[in-house]
Amino acid sequence: MNHPMAESSPEKTSRMPGFYRLTISERIRAVARFAALSPATVEALELGLPLSRANRMVENVGALMALPLGFSPNFRIDAEDHIVPMAIEEPSVVAAASNGAQLLRTGDGICTEASPPVMIGQVQLLKVPNMDAAIQAIQEAETELLGIANAHKPRVIERGGGAREVICRPFPETAAGPMLIVHLHIDVRDAMGANIVNTMVEAISDRLAALSGGHANVRVLSNLADQRTVEATGRVAISKLQRRGLEMPAEEIAERLEAASVFAEVDPYRAATHNKGTMNGIDAVLLATGQDFRAVEAGAHAYAAASGRYTALSTWRREGNELVGKLKIPMPVGVVGGVIRVHPVAAAALEILGVTSASCLARIATAVGLAQNLTALLALATDGIQRGHMALHARNIAASVGASDEVIDDIAQQMVAARMINADYASMLVRMTKK
Repeated sequence: MNHPMAESSPEKTSRMPGFYRLTISERIRAVARFAALSPATVEALELGLPLSRANRMVENVGALMALPLGFSPNFRIDAEDHIVPMAIEEPSVVAAASNGAQLLRTGDGICTEASPPVMIGQVQLLKVPNMDAAIQAIQEAETELLGIANAHKPRVIERGGGAREVICRPFPETAAGPMLIVHLHIDVRDAMGANIVNTMVEAISDRLAALSGGHANVRVLSNLADQRTVEATGRVAISKLQRRGLEMPAEEIAERLEAASVFAEVDPYRAATHNKGTMNGIDAVLLATGQDFRAVEAGAHAYAAASGRYTALSTWRREGNELVGKLKIPMPVGVVGGVIRVHPVAAAALEILGVTSASCLARIATAVGLAQNLTALLALATDGIQRGHMALHARNIAASVGASDEVIDDIAQQMVAARMINADYASMLVRMTKK
């Protein structure tokens, strides 16, 4: 297949009506033109991860477990257009993100704000004889401790980062006795930061033990990265919520959507599913770009429970003629080191996004989560989640019962039309195609 070097258009836009109707080859070419991809990057997308390279990533490699990589157009984030690569096995997620992005394209699109990339390392001090004296000694030695930490990661300092603050958190009564937890706040720049943080807290642990009179036990980063957050805000005109085939006024749709949001805010049982839907979009971006999505998941759900009660990460409210959504979430991601250097598809995904920093990637991932959440709530508040989800799932069912590639779409359409999206009906339709 020939892949000419893409040329950026003066009016570069991620708005691509009918993108889903294109063939795989046509989609790749469209993305290549949008992102000005080189032939080598296009080839990386087509060939994926070589087994020999996978063997350098984890232990005991014997095979690959591939995930589909979809492209979600329509995104406008902080006044810039993006086509977002998303790696996920669940149908409807990529389409939902794209639909949400289309609704949120007005003006600058989804607007984001990111805090500095500060991660937290923890040192657990046990058998501290005098808690107050230990805290005072550690606080007075903060400059010394920061110097020790920074000496172990000079390259982070060269990039403008480094250890910034030492904080003491006493726990006088626990099942394991009194303990003093010391937090080290570290600006990790464009790295996810786990290796940086773990190295620094291990470096200062002996000095902390000496200052406190106790001994250091656990020394590791915290995945509750509440000093490294992104907030995304999206606005959609209430009039745009009107949907074809749905006899419901736009204002009623907005009211229902707001009520669905409040449901998740007050009820942890609903909040868990509300947040899972948001993370569907975020995780798919993180997987596509070679991030530690498990770390982001752990931090996100811990953050949702930081008040002492698990609640929704995102909220939606009517403001005048608009529906306004907000999502704030810890987002520890990186664009240097790790999988990105090894996995060719992860590198290609970052190139497609055009990210230049960890902050940029964090903003995009959070924006996708907000768009995903909007589409999910819109479905729940109107004709239910199953209608759109099962329509896309029908193709998986058709394939699972042996439908050939040539008839899968036709069989899926028949299942949806008959409202019988199940394996038995799909098997019957497959048998009919073979007569």
